Amino acid sequence: MVKKIAFIFPGQGAQIVGMGKDLYDNYQEAKTVFNRADEVLGKDITNICFNGPEEDLKQTINTQPAIVTMSIAALEVLKSRVKIKPIFTAGHSLGEYCAMYASDVMDLDTTLKAIQKRAELMSEVKGGTMAAVLNAPAGSVEKAIEEASSLGYVDIANYNSPVQIVLTGEENAVAKAGELLLEAGARRVVPLAVSGAFHSKFLEGASKEFSKFVSDLDLSSASIPVVTNVDGAATISAEDFRNKMPRQICTSVHWTQTIENMVHNGVDTFVEIGPGKVLAGLCKKITPESTVYNVYDKESLETTVQALNEQLAKI
Repeated sequence: MVKKIAFIFPGQGAQIVGMGKDLYDNYQEAKTVFNRADEVLGKDITNICFNGPEEDLKQTINTQPAIVTMSIAALEVLKSRVKIKPIFTAGHSLGEYCAMYASDVMDLDTTLKAIQKRAELMSEVKGGTMAAVLNAPAGSVEKAIEEASSLGYVDIANYNSPVQIVLTGEENAVAKAGELLLEAGARRVVPLAVSGAFHSKFLEGASKEFSKFVSDLDLSSASIPVVTNVDGAATISAEDFRNKMPRQICTSVHWTQTIENMVHNGVDTFVEIGPGKVLAGLCKKITPESTVYNVYDKESLETTVQALNEQLAKI
């Protein structure tokens, strides 16, 4: 029986200098995407992806369009090599824009313009911090947030897996919540190298500005349902995307719920498309029985294409 597949796309933090170069060198589909991105964005995003330096690549203003460009390039190469259509798409934070592209909500130019505007607005937000929390005991996160809130604003940015969440907010409050969680038995609390408290109320101004920008975007209803971060729900309507895109900036990423929803609706195979293997690792934590493939370079592409084509041959 052929697998039921979802395409998933990584978010900020997955970037690495050199990403996409061997796809560009070996596949015309990838080269076309990178070249077009340079034109639309008005800067040499290809050079930033391939050569960095890392300091430039990790700046939000560059990271977001770089990851989207590389991920879409990898997607286009995959589509040219295997004729399997996913039943859902999804992306982690900025990766959701690749999912919307894969589901025909936006064409390439619109996707690039949207992510560039999003990156500009998010990069203007300063202050606050984020920290990943691993293996916190049940109930301890909510208790720690409540207690740490006496020092300032702190909230959950990401529900990444049953054993990993990310805190966001004011530095003192995030630090205090981390201390409390370690005392409660959490395995690790890892401060993240970010420029601000993303997916928090600090981004409400950016969300409102982005809402104005999105109101004029050319969006279509999805050809494949996109399971969205803000609620973990399958989304098709263009107007729903127009409403959710701004909200996603300042609300939690419900990644665990996103994966669980797809599994509940029959998905048994995930293909992570874009730099790194972060989502593959999270998927294994959320749904250990699922099959996960990656497409991030020529070797991983060929391995995934062979496996998927073998599935097609069984139909």
